[in-house]
Amino acid sequence: MSKPALGRGLGALLAGSPATTIPAPAPAAAPVAAPAPLPDSRERVQRVPLDRIRPSAMQPRKNFADDNLKELADSIREQGIIQPLIVRERNGYFELIAGERRWRASQLLKLPEVPIIVREADDRSVLELALIENLQRENLNAIEEALGYSQLAEQFQLTQEEIAIKVGKSRAAVANATRLLKLPVAVQSYIREGRMSVGHAKVILGLTSERDQNLAAERIIKDGLNVRQTEGLIAKLQSHGQKSGDTAKTKAIVPVDSNIARIEEKMRERFGTKVHLKYSKGKGAVEISFFSDDDLQRVLEVLQISAD
Repeated sequence: MSKPALGRGLGALLAGSPATTIPAPAPAAAPVAAPAPLPDSRERVQRVPLDRIRPSAMQPRKNFADDNLKELADSIREQGIIQPLIVRERNGYFELIAGERRWRASQLLKLPEVPIIVREADDRSVLELALIENLQRENLNAIEEALGYSQLAEQFQLTQEEIAIKVGKSRAAVANATRLLKLPVAVQSYIREGRMSVGHAKVILGLTSERDQNLAAERIIKDGLNVRQTEGLIAKLQSHGQKSGDTAKTKAIVPVDSNIARIEEKMRERFGTKVHLKYSKGKGAVEISFFSDDDLQRVLEVLQISAD
């Protein structure tokens, strides 16, 4: 079954007027009813004082570049706000659902009022739609995206499969994004700031020690390592960890070849879960982790194996 297109819910919410439903044709013997008058879409756009609008705590995007806001403010100064802000009523104020960049740019211009469209939406819908809007426009950094998915999962008890359907992503993409939240806070900050790519971060996740993850991140930034060089660094750290570990750990076969590490990462992306590839002199094993019956079923589907 194909997934819904990204932003279907957003399109419905942002529409200036509700979609007109075309009634089914009446039987030949029945009289045709006169069409109902279309709603006046002009009543749906209001202008309200800027200070009556508040940002939403559900907004996944936290970083707004000053240069981009200034450019938008210059455009609004010349052309005005072409697309109204989408809001919901909350305790005497209007809370933003979509359009925070326009709201911030309007603040820079000290506009007295702005155009809005009021919609009804619960917290879950606001978060979903904010995610969709930002994903469509590629506004979110990888950590903001991961936090949005995590919030949908934890606050609204959605599975990764349900989240994937709602935002128009694959289940593996959602799983890989949320894995970034397992990294230390300092490493997440490097990703937010663009000092390290998601490719680097995925390789660092091959290390289990937070200390080693931080050390690897610092080395990547200091030496300007690319992803391939990072794979070699991580392999060395894994090998060193094997030598310095206890007896039980030294029995494990840890990949020391960057090619093995890369294959392992590709398998993680394919299965959307933790995968460990043990390899030594042409022999080894593949360990695929799952954390629920649904997870197991999904792994089996990827392998094209029926449980029946």
